[in-house]
Amino acid sequence: MQTFLIATGTVALAEMGDKTQLLSLILAAKYRRPWPICIGIALATVVNHAMAGAVGELLAHWLTPRVLHWAVVVSLLGMAVWTLFPDRMDEDEAHTGTAHSVMVATIIAFFLAEMGDKTQIATVVLAAQYHPLWQVVAGTTVGMLLANVPVVWLGSRFSTRLPLRATRFGAVLLFAALAAWILWSGGTGL
Repeated sequence: MQTFLIATGTVALAEMGDKTQLLSLILAAKYRRPWPICIGIALATVVNHAMAGAVGELLAHWLTPRVLHWAVVVSLLGMAVWTLFPDRMDEDEAHTGTAHSVMVATIIAFFLAEMGDKTQIATVVLAAQYHPLWQVVAGTTVGMLLANVPVVWLGSRFSTRLPLRATRFGAVLLFAALAAWILWSGGTGL
């Protein structure tokens, strides 16, 4: 259960202000159908993060525990720095798959938007460090949904009132604190 909670929290934080949150907002404003969008987000995330988790498990077999420990610390610090810079959605990305149904458009757009994204990288690192894999994938998927479902449901009206800058800096501080905790605990505290 601890693996699930760590994965959920890490990805929910990493997702704050991310391009897939912007994509959620764009899809919600464009289609105004939250259920198919949320289902599409869940399906795309499970597939994408299952693949990323499998890569992470492979890395765990090749790397020593000490190297994995430092990889987690460096990755969390990297995510803290990366979070400082808000993602901007390209015009073309917003229209990926618009010829398809809302759910298919969401699946395609989210799957592509997640490729190489910080939440996908976080999933690789988490799967390399924590077990079992299904808890990592389930946790990262729930984290993604926790960050994106409210954006879909509340839409653009509420998003203009969100203090995104403050949220982003809060996430930066939490990532840095988590990295420090893992560094000083030697990985045994998790």
